[in-house]
Amino acid sequence: MSNYFIGIDSGTQSTKTILLDADSGEVITSASQAYELIEGLPAGHKEQHPQAWLDAVRFGIAAVLSQSGIDRAQVRGIGVSGQQHGFVALDERNEVIRPAKLWCDTATSAECETIIGRLGGLEKTIAAVGNGVPAGFTASKILWLKTHEPQNFARLRSVLLPHDYLNFWLTGRKTMECGDASGTALLDVRNRVWSKAALAAIDPALAGMLPELIGSDDLAGTLRAELAAEFGLPTDVIVSSGGGDNMMGAIGTGNVAPGVVTVSLGTSGTIYACAAQPVIDPQGEIAAFCDSTGKWLPLVCTMNVTVATEMVRERFNLSHAALSEAAASTPAGNDGLLLIPFFEGERTPNAPDGTGIYFGLREQTYTIPHFARAAMEGATLGLNYGLNRMRALGIAPTEIRATGGGAKSAVWRQILADVFNAEVVCVQNEEGAAVGAAVQAVWAYHKQQGQPVSIETLCQRYIALDETTRAKPNADHVRRYQQMQTLHDQIVRDLIPAFSTHRQFIQH
Repeated sequence: MSNYFIGIDSGTQSTKTILLDADSGEVITSASQAYELIEGLPAGHKEQHPQAWLDAVRFGIAAVLSQSGIDRAQVRGIGVSGQQHGFVALDERNEVIRPAKLWCDTATSAECETIIGRLGGLEKTIAAVGNGVPAGFTASKILWLKTHEPQNFARLRSVLLPHDYLNFWLTGRKTMECGDASGTALLDVRNRVWSKAALAAIDPALAGMLPELIGSDDLAGTLRAELAAEFGLPTDVIVSSGGGDNMMGAIGTGNVAPGVVTVSLGTSGTIYACAAQPVIDPQGEIAAFCDSTGKWLPLVCTMNVTVATEMVRERFNLSHAALSEAAASTPAGNDGLLLIPFFEGERTPNAPDGTGIYFGLREQTYTIPHFARAAMEGATLGLNYGLNRMRALGIAPTEIRATGGGAKSAVWRQILADVFNAEVVCVQNEEGAAVGAAVQAVWAYHKQQGQPVSIETLCQRYIALDETTRAKPNADHVRRYQQMQTLHDQIVRDLIPAFSTHRQFIQH
C-alpha cells in the first residue's frame, strides 16, 4: 500500500500540481492551470489576484486525484512552492486588501532607496539583513503601500508571501519559513531572525504583522476539514513549510549539499548553490538566501536568457531544433561575434537601463547561425559572470544541474559545460519545484511520524539524473570562453555608464 504526496508549484504564469508515489518514487500524474497578470497597469507595475492562485490549486489537487484514481486515504502530505518576493496583504478578517505585487514589479525603486538610506547605506543594509534591497524583494512593496495607498496600509494586519498565503488557505495557519523569508529583505539571513532595523525602516508596527518563522522540516499545519471533505482526503494530511520556487527547485534538482549548482534557463536565468554557511556578498550582487532545508542558497539572477534565443528564433522563423542546429554549425567563440543580451535591462550586473549589444559584427559573422550561437553564448557568459562571483565568495561547483527550456538543447548544454568549466546534466523529471515541494513534504512527514530521515537521503531516492544529457567541458573551448568572458566583462563595465546616457537620449 503506497503513500502519496502532492507537490504544488504556484508560479507567475501557471500553477503545476504533481502526485508523487513515495514508495516507488514515481510522479504518477500532473496537472496545470494558467492565469494572467492584471492588464492595463502603469509601466513597472506587475500584479496578480491571489484568488487566481487558489483557483488553480483547487483545480490541480482535484485533477491529480481524479486522474490517478488512487486511494485518497493514502495521501499523507502536501508541499507548496511559490513565486518569491510577492506581497499578499491581509486585513483583520484575513481578507486580501488589494492585488499582490509580484517579484517582477519594479515600481518600488524609490522605496528601495528610502529603505537603504534609513538603514545607513548599502554596506549597513547588507550588515543588517545580508542582502541589498532590490525592487523585486518584498520590503519595498510594503513601504510602497504605506506611501501610495495609506488607506490600504491602515487596514494591513498580516504580510504573507504567495506560498504562505496558499499554506494559510490550506491549513488556516499563518507561517513563513526562512528560505522564502530571506527574499523579503526583512530577514537577517545569518541568524534566521527578523531584522529589527529593517522592520523599523518601514514601520514600527510591521513586526506584529509578520507570521511565525518555522523550520524547513516543520509543518505549516494540517489540511482544513472543509478542504479535506471537498477533496475526499483524510483530515490528518500534513502541509509542510513549503518555500520559494528557487528553494523548492533546489530540492527538486537534488541541490542539497555543497558542490552541486543548479542553473535554470528560462525567460530569465538563475544560478544557485547549496552552502553550509551564509554566503554574504559585500557588493550585493549575489542574493544571500537561506534554502528550505536548513542551509543557505546563494543565488544570482539574470534577466535575459531565453529572451535572447527566442528573439533570434522568432525573427528568423526558426524552430527550436533549427535554432540549435544553426548554433551548432559555428565554432565555440562564434568567430568573435559576442552578444550582450540586456534586452530587458539587467539585474546582474546591475544595469537597469541596459540594452542588447552585438560586438564583433562583420560580413563573416552577419549570418543566422552566428546570431543563434551569439544568443546562447551571450546568455551563458552573463550567467557565468554571476557564477564567477560565487566562486570568489567560496562556492566551488563540481556539477551543474540544468533545468528550464534552454536546457533541452544539447548544443546549449555543451556551451554551458565549456563556459562554466564543469559537467552539466539534467534531472529526469522537469517539474523541479513541484517535485521539490513534494519531497519536502515527505521529509516533514517522516519527522512528524518520529522517523526522521535526511533530505539528502530523500533526494538520492527521488531525484534521478538523465545521464543521456550529460555534457563535459572541452579543454580547448574552456580556454576560448575564458578569453570571451574577460572581453564580455570589460564591455559590460565600459557600457554601464553609457546605458544611462542612452536612456536619457531616447526619453527626449
